[in-house]
Amino acid sequence: MLRFVIGLLCLAAATNAVGADVCPLLRSQQAAPDAATRIAAVACSEHLLWYRPFIDTAGRLASTSVSEAEASRLDDGGTLAWQRVASYWRDSGLLPQMAGVAGAPECGYAGSDHYAATQCRSFVLDQAWSAAFISWVMRRAALPGFRGSASHVDYVRDAYLRPDESAFVYLDPATTRPATGDLLCYVRMPERVLGYEGLRQALGNDDPQGLPMHCDVVVAANPGNDGTAYLVGGNVQQAVTMRLLPLNRGGLFWSLPRRAEVDPDCSPDTAAACNLSRQDWAVLLKLKPAQGLAGLAPPLPILSSRVQAQPACCVNCVVGAVPPVPRCPKPPVP
Repeated sequence: MLRFVIGLLCLAAATNAVGADVCPLLRSQQAAPDAATRIAAVACSEHLLWYRPFIDTAGRLASTSVSEAEASRLDDGGTLAWQRVASYWRDSGLLPQMAGVAGAPECGYAGSDHYAATQCRSFVLDQAWSAAFISWVMRRAALPGFRGSASHVDYVRDAYLRPDESAFVYLDPATTRPATGDLLCYVRMPERVLGYEGLRQALGNDDPQGLPMHCDVVVAANPGNDGTAYLVGGNVQQAVTMRLLPLNRGGLFWSLPRRAEVDPDCSPDTAAACNLSRQDWAVLLKLKPAQGLAGLAPPLPILSSRVQAQPACCVNCVVGAVPPVPRCPKPPVP
């Protein structure tokens, strides 16, 4: 009996030592039969690739290693950080939406050793890529009924205005328990605070064209009853970053830090005002169960992450490029 008790104590100690972050175990489950696990596994795999930066439950950036701008290699030993961001744009299928933005076409060839990458790298730095990351995750996870976009508000609007066609249900984050595969979203408008009702009214008035938002993927909620939700988002402090938010005993967000229209500035004199998770949290997009996903539009095919073929011509050409790329002809003058 004593040996049995000692064994249980050792097992508990080992479990506590591992911690509650499920990502190291989830990363290999990208082919899981259920969509929620696939979504979390894809997001977790990327978080681990970026060396696991995270924001703790107090809203402090507790760890960071590389940023989007760097040529530093990620944890696979081969991928450069900025090129990985370019792949989110390319492999989510969103680059055509950005065709008019300088540098976007070049990102179709990011990673090629013989193609000039300056324009693509500038595009990566200048364009917010958190929605491209979410779109890439959902496409890699083969989620039915999800329409990728370079703007979070587009799939938030889909969930609200076209609930029968969306993979998500539009719900209040203050009264809804988060679960794996959900999206928690906030509005990024420093001069206004919308909240759940305000965003709902804006969506109903067809007002949110271009409304800046941000969404994180819930990869785990209260694992091992640790009272914490684990979320992963792209372009959070210029990386793929995990956010930890406290939960109450009922599994709801506990004192979800919310931004006010007039908040004190974060400074050494007002350290209590410094909280990277204090945002205008406005909606929890609840992932539908399997039966709800079954009747939706099929997921788009997963795009290859391999570098695409060399373009036929170039606009910003590199002298001495190997192989040589001919300069594109100038358009005719009307």
